[in-house]
Amino acid sequence: MKKVSNVFWISAIVTVLFIIWGIIPQSVLPTANLDNITSIIQGYLVDTFGWFYLLTATGFLIFAIYLIFSKYGNIKLGRPGDKPEYGYLTWFAMLFSAGMGIGLVFWGAAEPLSHFHEPPYGDAETSDAAKTALQYSFFHWGFHPWAIYATIALALAYFKFRKQAPGVVSAILEPLFGERIRGKWGTLVDFIVVFATVFGVATSLGFGAIQISGGLSFLTGMEQSISLQLIIIGIVTVLYMTSAMTGLNKGIKYLSNANLILAFLLMVFLLFAGPTTYILNLFTNTLGNYIQNLPSMSFRMTPFNEDNTTWINGWTIFYWAWWISWAPFVGTFIARVSRGRTIREFVLGVLLVPTIFGALWFTVFGGSAINLEFFQNANIQADVNAIGTEAALFSVLQHYPFAMVMTIIAILLITTFFITSADSATFVLGMQTTNGSLYPPNIVKFIWGLLQSCAAAVLLWQGGLEALQTASIIAAFPFAIIMILVVASLIKSFRAEAKDIDFSKKR
Repeated sequence: MKKVSNVFWISAIVTVLFIIWGIIPQSVLPTANLDNITSIIQGYLVDTFGWFYLLTATGFLIFAIYLIFSKYGNIKLGRPGDKPEYGYLTWFAMLFSAGMGIGLVFWGAAEPLSHFHEPPYGDAETSDAAKTALQYSFFHWGFHPWAIYATIALALAYFKFRKQAPGVVSAILEPLFGERIRGKWGTLVDFIVVFATVFGVATSLGFGAIQISGGLSFLTGMEQSISLQLIIIGIVTVLYMTSAMTGLNKGIKYLSNANLILAFLLMVFLLFAGPTTYILNLFTNTLGNYIQNLPSMSFRMTPFNEDNTTWINGWTIFYWAWWISWAPFVGTFIARVSRGRTIREFVLGVLLVPTIFGALWFTVFGGSAINLEFFQNANIQADVNAIGTEAALFSVLQHYPFAMVMTIIAILLITTFFITSADSATFVLGMQTTNGSLYPPNIVKFIWGLLQSCAAAVLLWQGGLEALQTASIIAAFPFAIIMILVVASLIKSFRAEAKDIDFSKKR
């Protein structure tokens, strides 16, 4: 434990206190319980600063696109002789698994179906509502979130591998603030990073357990229960802690490749078992609509329509805050596996590949769900209303051949994504609390893994997962400001470097 920083002790103590606060019954703290307080704060931020989240997320996308075409695109994330540590397939698999793998499985059918029944505008359950449902699913999981991830990941990789700075977010800000950032302000920045990561990942672990139990319920008929979900968390904790102890080049690497293979097999099966021509037509049409309407959606607010404002706050603004809260975790991990790539190669890879794969995923699963309801009078939404959001995927699979086999594969995919996300998070938390060490001690990873699982289990038991999710989203507000400063610091460093090197050659 000699390598740990002050951020480790502060973050660990705050994590434990939040868990204790979360399990205190509402009867003891009627108005001051975690769920109530965090909901009030989140409601205020979303209602008052929704415009800020929209402008910030879109600004990061504009910045990422600018880097692709700028002279800085040839800068290498590392020294001139550094080569990429991982091949393209493994690299894509690792950043995709850490970025939003389990989220795609959870929401792939559920989100388009929700938008179909409750669209952002227009009449529900119509052909126009179906088109809009897929378009906004592309929007919420497309260029914007990956631009957010790319911005912070690029900054971390640039300063760590090219400038040999510590691999922590506070180190990125040194060009702006000098050595002052190494003191209490730097500690505060890194604490916000760890806070958002711990509670964001703990929430996903809880929701992952819910979906796995939902799949087992569909498969075997057993009743979903807290006991089953806690057992799932316990089993998965053992698996991902075992993986975490093996290091980055074994556990996470192999699991990420397995995730990509399983996800591809499940998607291809449904593509050809389902209405193939309809899905491909829908994908082509929606991709065009998404690109065409990207500017207007990026700045869409509804000051004259309260109902539409509620939808935007509940979906788009919520997602932008959620992606920003996840950016420290995903960005740190992507940075760690991206040494040796040029800025242009890095940004193109992070923006395009996951966005296209995610768009195809939503079309296959969400399009199949809408097709079942629109053309075949199936009632997928009834299962969602009766069981929960986790039922959408399994309800769709029940309408196609080999339903049991596909459900087993889906459960296995959720489990491997679950393990990979938690495994990656322990690695990132280890880095951020050991002054950016590329090889954090196993004991540090073990402690963070245990705290994550305890937070997920205890709050799942108490029904407080949404409070944790809200708490991590609250952390997105100060981190959005930090990310704006990160962009300014990057630009300042690029300009300084431009005076010394020839950008016509790859550096």
